[in-house]
Amino acid sequence: QVQLAESGGGLVQAGGSLRLSCAASGNIETWTMGWYRQAPGNERELVAAITGGGVTNYADSVKGRFTISRDNLPHMVYLQLNSLKPEDTAVYYCNLYPPRSKVWGQGTQVTVSS
Repeated sequence: QVQLAESGGGLVQAGGSLRLSCAASGNIETWTMGWYRQAPGNERELVAAITGGGVTNYADSVKGRFTISRDNLPHMVYLQLNSLKPEDTAVYYCNLYPPRSKVWGQGTQVTVSS
């Protein structure tokens, strides 16, 4: 069972940037991976996804501001967050797409102040 560990979150002012990282314990080269987020009181939602071949897809709310990417050695998935807004405040998680329930990690908190 692959394990995923997210990092890179923090507190940033509106308009700022962050880069989130997701380290995988195993070979995820051929898997479609996603970044998800969950704000207080909201359900977890898909933010961005990337196939093994590098094809990307984004939620409308982040299109043009966030960029998902991946490296295969080491097995990493990244999410570049630019032009951050207070409504981007959430805990961000990586997982496969579709997600596997046993793979959820602790996530990384992103807080955007106005």
